[in-house]
Amino acid sequence: MSGPDGGKFGFRPLQQGLAERLVCLHDEMKRDFSGVNRVAVAIYDHHTDILRSFVHSSEGDNPFDHTLARLSDLKALAELARTGARRVVGDLSTHASATPVHNRRLVGAGYMASYTVPIFHKGVFNGFVFFNSFQKGYFTPAVVHGLKPIAEVVALQTVMELDALRMIHAAVQTVRQISRVRDEETGTHLERMARYTRLLALRLAPRKGMSDEWVEFLFQFAPLHDVGKIAVPDHILFKPDRLTPEEFDIMKTHVTRGSEIVQVMADTFRIGTAPYMRVLRNVVAHHHECPDGSGYPQGLRGENVSLEGRIIAVADVFDALTSTRPYKKPWSVEEALAFLGGQAGGRFDSDAVEALRESRSAIDDIRRQFAESPLG
Repeated sequence: MSGPDGGKFGFRPLQQGLAERLVCLHDEMKRDFSGVNRVAVAIYDHHTDILRSFVHSSEGDNPFDHTLARLSDLKALAELARTGARRVVGDLSTHASATPVHNRRLVGAGYMASYTVPIFHKGVFNGFVFFNSFQKGYFTPAVVHGLKPIAEVVALQTVMELDALRMIHAAVQTVRQISRVRDEETGTHLERMARYTRLLALRLAPRKGMSDEWVEFLFQFAPLHDVGKIAVPDHILFKPDRLTPEEFDIMKTHVTRGSEIVQVMADTFRIGTAPYMRVLRNVVAHHHECPDGSGYPQGLRGENVSLEGRIIAVADVFDALTSTRPYKKPWSVEEALAFLGGQAGGRFDSDAVEALRESRSAIDDIRRQFAESPLG
């Protein structure tokens, strides 16, 4: 096994997305493990106990596109996460699974055997690597032994990818803290709007042809949309009254300044060509653009506004409307949804608004888990 720059069982350069690198690795390993017909990674969110699909390389149908579930509901996997043990299932068609729905989806897609490896980094559980085969009994002790270094490479590359996203996130958040930017964006607001963003992205990804990797990038970068506000003077940023036209013009410059900050980060960390940087650029540059052309700073219209920007706009405004602010009481969920619905197709993307309206129970879950403190 060679290093991450290529070679036998190695990944291609980091400028490729993890999904693309996983496909390359799968192609290479077929020479020695032709019966491995699917390799997939699911990642875990400790804050919400959510295990979600991330990247995969599948010869047949992928049974778990855009899928998430509570790990505590998946008893067998939860036990692997607790103990660090690995699991082989030789015949999925007769396996007495604690998660029969997931088991049936695998068998329905033609996969008859599985090998599951938990991902740990510095003692912390991060998710799973799944190997599946169309052949019953494929994962013999010899095959499992041969797959061990490959599983370690996949796990390492997954952790590296997530660490890179977290590094960018932490760098931007640090700049904001040093600049003492508070604005109305409390920690719980950012937690909620990021999860509303993921909720919409998961619903829209299948019809838009977007991957689970893209959903994760968007989730991670959603809280960074207003990074450019560090360049807005305090007397404007914290003004309790309505801004004058001149002040609003200054406020609007935060989008351009945010894009400049992102470019500096890309140049500093030499990650300008990384796939996730396109998502971050769109989040920052387009979150105030509108499908009807009424947004800023470019007045883009329709599909010229990135999907990332259209989703962020709906998630951000919905949470702002339903949150307490010094200058207003919170709207009810129904009032906020009605407001967004009234401007769907104009200021807001129709598909994103409809996806939010279809997610009432998930909205309630997010609001309960990330409720505002009495101090705001």
